Amino acid sequence: MINSKKTAPPSIRFVIPYFGVWPFWMDFFLEGCRRNPDIDWLFFTDCGIPDQAPANTQFIEMSYVDYCALVSARLGIEFYPANPYKLCDIKPALGHIHAEHLAGYDFWAFGDIDVVYGDLRRYFTAARLAEKDLFATHVRRISGHLCLLRNTAVMREAFKLIPRWQQRYADEAHQALDEGAFSRLFVRHKNWPEGLRRIAALFNHWAQRSEFIESHSTFSMLPDGQRVVPDYWFLQKGRLTNSALNGQELPYLHFLVWKNQHWQGISSEKLRGPAHLSRQDSWRVSESGWQEFRP
Repeated sequence: MINSKKTAPPSIRFVIPYFGVWPFWMDFFLEGCRRNPDIDWLFFTDCGIPDQAPANTQFIEMSYVDYCALVSARLGIEFYPANPYKLCDIKPALGHIHAEHLAGYDFWAFGDIDVVYGDLRRYFTAARLAEKDLFATHVRRISGHLCLLRNTAVMREAFKLIPRWQQRYADEAHQALDEGAFSRLFVRHKNWPEGLRRIAALFNHWAQRSEFIESHSTFSMLPDGQRVVPDYWFLQKGRLTNSALNGQELPYLHFLVWKNQHWQGISSEKLRGPAHLSRQDSWRVSESGWQEFRP
């Protein structure tokens, strides 16, 4: 008799500390979480609990000072940066800092909230997750806006291999350690020719246990090697695509370029489009913000 019972996919929990004020696009971010109901998100924040937050999101409210004290205690360092942006440096350590909140999960993840999720399970399939212990969505560096790690002691503590990690974490200055120094554990000689780099990776066990594949979240790589910012991204009944890749479904959009370059000086009301657009089955977003879209 064939057992038809489906095996549950590997469990995943994102850990995201965020302090200050929720951004105007938070409804779109949370709607992406809602559309991925079998993945969980945990926030440490002083921004308050958003109205109608989906059931798979949890918010632990605390002050920024208290969160820094927690980090200091867990890492055994003095971590009291004036600017919360420094939290980006400790992303690789979040699995260790919050190990008790990750008990029972197969994978933990760090990321940003200037993203909109598509169907993450369609990309991070059970078969894919079975093969490696770290999943980055760029070719040659950790993607600080979304990175998955297997929830093992080895991966929770891999950050301790960053040279002088205690001093660099305690330093007030942001050093991009998540995408720089942490990346170099897994991707070495990144400027070598691809063939030589792949041969060198065969002798690096950290490289063997990791996946670095471009998911086109910030820029899209065209067949001729050109890197472009697509004119539009589209959500159509949970499928996330963009105008540069001919309908290829993608796991998430990271709108860093628009946020930093095109959206400055434009009112948040104009950028986020009509009321309740985030809950619609279809929309598009561009350097002009979100708009209604009927395919």
